[in-house]
Amino acid sequence: MKLYEKTLSSETIFEGKVIKVTVDTAELENGNTSTREVVHHNGGACMVAITETGEILLTTQYRYALGQVLLELPAGKVEKGEDPFETAKRELTEEAGVTAEEYIDLGKFYPTCGYCTEVIHLYGAKKLKTVGQNLDADEFLNVSSEPIDTLVVKCLNGEIRDGKTIAGVLRLQYAMQQGLF
Repeated sequence: MKLYEKTLSSETIFEGKVIKVTVDTAELENGNTSTREVVHHNGGACMVAITETGEILLTTQYRYALGQVLLELPAGKVEKGEDPFETAKRELTEEAGVTAEEYIDLGKFYPTCGYCTEVIHLYGAKKLKTVGQNLDADEFLNVSSEPIDTLVVKCLNGEIRDGKTIAGVLRLQYAMQQGLF
């Protein structure tokens, strides 16, 4: 069976600085139509930076939409036309205050594919050099580090609930186990 949906019409109902929301009419494979609400997002990039001692750099910050403080990897929104790898490197420096000599592409994933176009790109970094944070004016966070093995357990037992952090930590661990990084 060929799986598809064809967009027949699309109406923008909201356009902000971070997202655009459309209400679309889609033709289904059986010929019927359905309404689809879509959140359009430029995507994000995330860096899993590992120290010489095997610790991963983390940020702790308040997330307004959830009303919670979360433990996360350094990450940020890809600006229109920006290369996601450059975004990840920029965010690593801005948030964690480091640069790296070596990187690895850890792939990408779709955090909310049922209604959002966001793609998050994951990268690993090692051979770190401290250069100092450069936070945005509206950005407040704490930086810490934990051993990768500890983080893997926290990802698997539900202590860490941020999707990009779970995906990034597990993918970096796998890449290291395979001798890829």
